Amino acid sequence: MTTDEPAVETDVRERIASDPYCDTLGIDLVDLGAGTARTALTVTEELLNFHGTPHGGAVYSLADAAFAAASNSRGKTALALETNISYLDSVDVGTTLVATAEETHVSGRTAEYEVVVTDDRGDGNDVARIATFRGRVYRP
Repeated sequence: MTTDEPAVETDVRERIASDPYCDTLGIDLVDLGAGTARTALTVTEELLNFHGTPHGGAVYSLADAAFAAASNSRGKTALALETNISYLDSVDVGTTLVATAEETHVSGRTAEYEVVVTDDRGDGNDVARIATFRGRVYRP
């Protein structure tokens, strides 16, 4: 966020943070700025697939929540046009995943975002990229 960007309004932050789907999965809104967002999710047994690794849908939902928060952070409705995700690594139960979304391109009524999902491997410095998500929105 640049210094000339207005702060995110409290009602926008509260609306985004109260998403019922995110509440169901345990996804928290950690940070929200104009065109940026960070969400977090701690992997539990309930989020594992039959291989014993985090379900791709849980990782996708975490990234999508950051994407939705960042793209709607200015209080104007943004609707997803397309998304994709690349899964790069897996993590264990108890790991907290963090998705960081950043606006990378704006053109007229559309905008593009990149979301990087990482984990903290324990010492605060050893961070691994778990997934990369890209999304594009339309602002009616």
